[in-house]
Parts: sequence; C-alpha cells; structure tokens
Amino acid sequence: MAKVVKPVDAAGLVLIRAGSKGEPEILLGRRHRRAGFLPDIYVVPGGRVDPEDHRPSGFAETLHPAVAAALASGGSRRPVLAFPRAALRETLEETGLVVGRPGGSEAVGDLPVWQAYRKAGLAPDLGALDFICRAITPVTSARRYNTRFFLADGAQAVGSLDSNGELEDLAWRPVSALAGLEIVDVTEYVLKEALRRWQARVQEGRPAGTELPKLLNYRNDIMTLSRHRARPGELRGPTRP
Repeated sequence: MAKVVKPVDAAGLVLIRAGSKGEPEILLGRRHRRAGFLPDIYVVPGGRVDPEDHRPSGFAETLHPAVAAALASGGSRRPVLAFPRAALRETLEETGLVVGRPGGSEAVGDLPVWQAYRKAGLAPDLGALDFICRAITPVTSARRYNTRFFLADGAQAVGSLDSNGELEDLAWRPVSALAGLEIVDVTEYVLKEALRRWQARVQEGRPAGTELPKLLNYRNDIMTLSRHRARPGELRGPTRP
C-alpha cells in the first residue's frame, strides 16, 4: 500500500468584482502544463503557507472573530494570521495585484509583499476577508494540500495584472464564461459559494463571518462536504439567518 502524503498548509484568494457590463467577474489563471499539481487547470491565486507568513505584516491585523475562530479550529499549529497573509502574498506574487483598503503603516515588515502595500498606500483589509471553506486534497494524490480559501472584494485589487509564470492566461472572467474552462470540482464549489456570498454582501450588506466555512475532503475519490466544527470552548460564528 502506498504511503499517504501529509497535506501541506496552503491558502487561496477568490477575487470577485462587478464587471463593466454588470456581470460579476472572477480572477482566474491556468496552471502551466508542466506544473506538478493540477496542470492546465484554471485556479484562483494561492499557494503553500511559508514560514515568513508567520511574521507580522506591521499593519493592523484583525480578522472577524468568527473567521479567526474557524481558522483556529482547522487543526494547524500555525498562527491563525499566517493563512490570510499567505493568501495576500501569493496573490501579489502570482498576479501583481495588491488587495486592500487605503491606509498605511510606518512599521511594515521587510517582506516584499508588505513593502508593496506601503508603496501603494494600502493596508490589508483582513476584517473584510471571508473564510469560504477548507479543502483537503485526496489521499491518493502525490501532492496534497490543506487549503483555506478566502473571499475578497475585487474592487480592492490595485495594480496591473502581471503573472510570475505560475498562472497563464490570467484574466478577470465574467461568470458566464466559466463553463468553458477546465476547473476541478473543489474550485467549482469554491467559486459558486464565493459568488453567492459576494452577491449577499453587495445586495444585502452581509459582512464577512456571517456563515461558517465548510470542510471539503474526499472519500473514495468522491468530494464530500461537511460542516466546519469548532473545538469545545471556541467562539462559533453566527449562522445564516
């Protein structure tokens, strides 16, 4: 029996904005054909959590309490804030975009991502990040990831799209165009759930943390969806009314 690979902690960011014709647009890119994981598949920006993501950015870093509690219950020993930091860092590296609100700090960290924020006159808006789901790659995969997917408002993305080579055909795509793309089942769920939450935010003013994230994993290579469970004594976020 083949040895089961331990999943690596990772984070991804779904960016959705209102398109010029009124249709929502989502930022997606295609992994190159030589990629060791999901070659030629369209994904959102993201990647593994690095040790540097454990270090404070120097900006105010306050997540919604329900989001923070859900991240803390994910079974990782990493600092909770390492996951949103990784999502923002990977987004900048893979797309050239800085995602945040107007603001600044005189004591930002020395990492390129936080220097880019200061140069752009922006600060990470962690309180507005919603935690969509945690997805674990099947046990049969040679590479496995335990990925936390976040949602941010694409209107907060600043800069010109500039891929570092990890994502090809990088573009903002209207929702109606997604059906023609090669997208795996996990990404399909993440995008559908992110779009629903983004629309609720735009139309109803529903804030981040209103709903708990789901847990996606596989049984016999079939994707399953279950409720995210907080540990005893941990803060539970409000459920959808």
